[in-house]
Amino acid sequence: MIRVVVVDDEALVRSGFELILGAAPDIQVVAAVDGGVAVDTIRRERPDVVLLDIRMPERSGLDILGDLRHDTHRPVIGILTTFDTDEYIARALHDGAAGFLVKDTAPENLAAMVRTLAAGGVVLSPQVSRTLVDGYTGAPDHDAVRRIALLTDRERDVLACLPTGESNAEIGRRLHLSGATVKDHVSAILSKLSVSTRLEAALISERARPRRRRA
Repeated sequence: MIRVVVVDDEALVRSGFELILGAAPDIQVVAAVDGGVAVDTIRRERPDVVLLDIRMPERSGLDILGDLRHDTHRPVIGILTTFDTDEYIARALHDGAAGFLVKDTAPENLAAMVRTLAAGGVVLSPQVSRTLVDGYTGAPDHDAVRRIALLTDRERDVLACLPTGESNAEIGRRLHLSGATVKDHVSAILSKLSVSTRLEAALISERARPRRRRA
């Protein structure tokens, strides 16, 4: 059972997420709270996954993320965002957010995203992905290309799978490797790219690719 805490300042949003996720047989929403009591609730409940609104009036998602950053039992944190909060994404990424979901994510996709987060995978809504690579359309980012050149061929194969959101075991089946071997490759990738999360590694991979310029 995947234990989830939902943090949002709007009661209607909390109720909606709780209702949708509660319908999944393998997910339990153990708390749905606002930012004021979020840190105490998360530390008490010790959930596997937290869905955290990035902008709240009392305490922002960034404040909460910072408070939890060095906790021993830190859960996987997926940031809930909207188009008008994109300027906060870079800081949330730096503070260890494991995924970014737009608030209007289709209900049928929400449970799958939570499962991906719980399994250590990458969750990145397409709208957020476009924002994060926005300055890199056209030619590849040279720093990203330089970093990826440090990887072995097999590490690049694993890196290419990270944006799919698959777990280590699923990547292993795709590449005919054991889950433990994939885990070792991911650790080497993070070290060589000088990042701390799979999501950051996936974004570097995205920035290294040539992208079609928008009309």
